[in-house]
Amino acid sequence: MTAPGTPAEPRPSAPGTDPFATGTGPYSSSGTPAPTPATTRPGTPSRARAAGRTAGLGLALVLLIAVTVVLVLFVVFNGQTVQISLVFTDVEAPLVLALLIAAALGALVASLGGLVLRARRRSR
Repeated sequence: MTAPGTPAEPRPSAPGTDPFATGTGPYSSSGTPAPTPATTRPGTPSRARAAGRTAGLGLALVLLIAVTVVLVLFVVFNGQTVQISLVFTDVEAPLVLALLIAAALGALVASLGGLVLRARRRSR
């Protein structure tokens, strides 16, 4: 009999299939825990998966640095003043500023797209 609020012990599904009575369960007949194979906890990545994730993060970092260097060089070599036509007015600004604003808006659109895809995956 169990006290109120405590879970009941599981019962075997058929007579004679009690793993504790046959010695095939986690406890041997002497009451000591039987050796179990080494397993990882649920939710923890294996070493191969962790190594792959680390390699992927390293590759992403290298690509980010390469794109940043190319962007900086492009901005430095395009320093002249240009006329930017907005919806209601025209503005004269350095090309460097226009390129930085365009890059920032592009990064914002890409990150918002990633957030939308992540939200769709979670809702499924």
